[in-house]
Amino acid sequence: MKTSSTRWYRLAAALSLCLLAGTSQAHTGHGTSGLWEGLAHPGGLDHLLAMVAVGLWSISALPSSKVVWGPATFMMSLIVGAVLGVMGVTVPFLEHMISLSVVIFGIMLVLAQRKIPTALGLGGVALAAFFHGIAHGAESPQAGFASYAAGFLLTTAALHLGGVMAGLYIRGFVPGKARVVLAGLGALCSITGIYLWGQN
Repeated sequence: MKTSSTRWYRLAAALSLCLLAGTSQAHTGHGTSGLWEGLAHPGGLDHLLAMVAVGLWSISALPSSKVVWGPATFMMSLIVGAVLGVMGVTVPFLEHMISLSVVIFGIMLVLAQRKIPTALGLGGVALAAFFHGIAHGAESPQAGFASYAAGFLLTTAALHLGGVMAGLYIRGFVPGKARVVLAGLGALCSITGIYLWGQN
């Protein structure tokens, strides 16, 4: 019988191939510029940490049948925020809110092994993603939003997947110290978020 970890490793590998296939279809021509801008945009440290943390938190805190809920919630809220950002919606102290989301995700990782309501955790994920989405939308190119959105969604999915894979590694290779490792990573994430807050 396949273990849960084995099933997740196979699913992660399949998703990786899908992401690579989607990226490889980008060819020169209409929309290519927007796609590549979108692929690169989540590369900032604040975005990167938040998205990896969502994957890590999801595999560590959610039931195995609901792991996808974390990344799915983030990506849906992200696109809603991005559309509003394109429409000109702004949020006061947006960069501070994004930095704060990194701090909160760090705290969620510290508490990942404790039972907290799933709805509360996903609500935090959705709210943070909304702020990240507003920032993505505000920096959208003048034309080609659809390809730009496809790009940042692909990168976001890849970063979530990276977090899930990190969580599987921790679970599989340091199971007795998983709580300590997650707490350490969460503390590092929060400290970085505080530093980023101070830079805004």
